[in-house]
Amino acid sequence: MKPDSDPTDAPPTPLDKIERAHLKDPRDASHVMYRYQASPEFDGLLQRFWIPTWSVPPGLEAPQKVLQYPICLLVVSEEYARFYGVTSGLSTTTLSGDGWAVGVMCAPAAGFLIAKAPVAAFTDRYVNLFDVLGASGELLVNRVRDAMAADPDSPDGHRRAMAAYNDAVRPFLPVDPEGKLVNELVAFVETNSDVTRVAQVCAEFDLSERALQRLVHRRLGLTPKWLIQRRRLQEAAERLRGHSTTLGEVAAVLGYADQPHFIRDFSKVTSMTPGAFAALHAH
Repeated sequence: MKPDSDPTDAPPTPLDKIERAHLKDPRDASHVMYRYQASPEFDGLLQRFWIPTWSVPPGLEAPQKVLQYPICLLVVSEEYARFYGVTSGLSTTTLSGDGWAVGVMCAPAAGFLIAKAPVAAFTDRYVNLFDVLGASGELLVNRVRDAMAADPDSPDGHRRAMAAYNDAVRPFLPVDPEGKLVNELVAFVETNSDVTRVAQVCAEFDLSERALQRLVHRRLGLTPKWLIQRRRLQEAAERLRGHSTTLGEVAAVLGYADQPHFIRDFSKVTSMTPGAFAALHAH
């Protein structure tokens, strides 16, 4: 495949849906976020790209808070190029000045394949992209920065940047059987609101609790309990954002034994009570 190409050379089609993981302040107008689905060629390895461009007035900052999914990230900007493990708490990136970034959300299976090692070593930290991709990482960074240099908001620039990522990660295909299992396991937890106990995951995939713990730790750097709690908090944020609902109703839908337990969980991770979060997004 020639440089800066994709299977169609067509302008990318943006995704309109706001990620439920992104706890965006509705008053924040600091940036534009472009989202694109990864090519079907990379099913099981890549999920989607996100490309923010921002302009923050001098002397001001715009913190971006995310309840991250259980996946690794590859991010290239004008200033840095990084491979991120999962942030177990609240991920906060503070924007300032003018800038852009091109990131890709890996599938759960991908971190282990790209890092060539258990991803537990990367939990709550990042490393230079060159540390995991080597020479191909240097080519990737140069191509992305060249693609974004003229106009960071250009669909053609976005297409070229994503094509650079595609070429860099294509050697990691196909996804291994254990990786496919991890992808299925995460999808099961994330799409079933009635999954509130680790035992339900064990039963669905015929795994002992110990085997499940080892698998999730090796491929995701987390625990099965974390997967369930993270999905519940993301779903809580989604339900509280602009919907007419009570905290008691949200707690009940998410399977919490009582409202105070839900409030404690949400507040501990987001540093904001669910009531304050709902009020912020009601305006």
